[in-house]
Amino acid sequence: MRNTTVQFHWESTCKVRPPAAQLAGSRINDGLLSLRAGIDAGHSISITGDTVQTQDDMQPRLFCATGGSTGAPKTISRSHASWIANFEVNQKLFDLMPQDCLAVFGALKHSLTVYAVLEAAHIGADIAYLAGINASRQVDQINAQRVTYIYATPTQLKLLLTAKTPAPSVRHIIVGGGTVTQDVVQDCAAIFTQAQITQFYGASETSFITLTDKDTPRGSVGKAYPGVTLELRNRQAQGPDAAGEVWVKSPYVFEGYTDGPTSAIKDSLGFVTAGEIGRLNAAGYLYLMGRKNRMITIADQNVYPEEIESFIAGKFGPRHVVVLPERDNMRGHKVVAVVQGDDLDHHAIKRACNDRFGALIAPRRIVRIEEMPLLSSGKPDLSVVQAWLETEI
Repeated sequence: MRNTTVQFHWESTCKVRPPAAQLAGSRINDGLLSLRAGIDAGHSISITGDTVQTQDDMQPRLFCATGGSTGAPKTISRSHASWIANFEVNQKLFDLMPQDCLAVFGALKHSLTVYAVLEAAHIGADIAYLAGINASRQVDQINAQRVTYIYATPTQLKLLLTAKTPAPSVRHIIVGGGTVTQDVVQDCAAIFTQAQITQFYGASETSFITLTDKDTPRGSVGKAYPGVTLELRNRQAQGPDAAGEVWVKSPYVFEGYTDGPTSAIKDSLGFVTAGEIGRLNAAGYLYLMGRKNRMITIADQNVYPEEIESFIAGKFGPRHVVVLPERDNMRGHKVVAVVQGDDLDHHAIKRACNDRFGALIAPRRIVRIEEMPLLSSGKPDLSVVQAWLETEI
């Protein structure tokens, strides 16, 4: 007998507004139609690439892929209840109502997009599905549809700002999948004049982990999201402020991978790690240093490329920046910064990094790339950039 206690629901008040609704026969429209059909039927939903498939299971689940920014994407399985718990929290946190209209900008294969679509459907809010059109048209649609909420990645948000068109109907911008620099926050204030910006840290496996608030210190990803327990394990030093691997327990975590073992990142107590190293201050704000599998050892010091990337991005504003290791016979490794952007002063970047991190850790080279290879999520494809860099030596 099928378990029907907690399943996704598509409220009758939720409509998909143009332009997606006008794209009859398109992959976008077909995916949304399949998604709704699966929800209405109480089926499991599997999203692979641009294809949405449904299956009649005793216990309906959602199957979707991880981002794959540091390795091959994996397929995760999560219960409907895990995201429904998020929907109910966010409805109260962000004052989401059926009268609202949520805009999304990515393909359904991205977990942020499918999450936002399912949240709007559950609440009964309308969906402005704006993938596949340029930023200028996206902002035109935001205004025409009187969009009130936006779910976006930092890259998608920066593209919207290039339209330079005010969008006063937007009340809240919820950003995940990376860090928004202070310059972007300031630019948003000039375009989205009525909007509050909330950044969250999370992963496909964990859903929301932390949220920023008005008191979040610069450089922090915020405090624990309601219902989340944070633990720092394998700390690298003694003391309450010491860095360690971030582990999370909450009602929102996934069940497991369908195409590989889960034991390395999920323990018997239900804690899950996204592989990030971080530290907590006394007030409970989390600071991320970088991914464990990207850590570089230079002369016996642990170096996290993300810290250097964040510094360069915040101070110099390149379109994209990636920090990667190169072998060094004396110190084990050295780091190189690959940047995309016009009018970047490479000498100034090196000097600033030397002042901030010291000569040992600062990039030895700044290399310009014409067009950064990106994943479909908008994040740099690290393996492709690394292979390209090896040809530039």
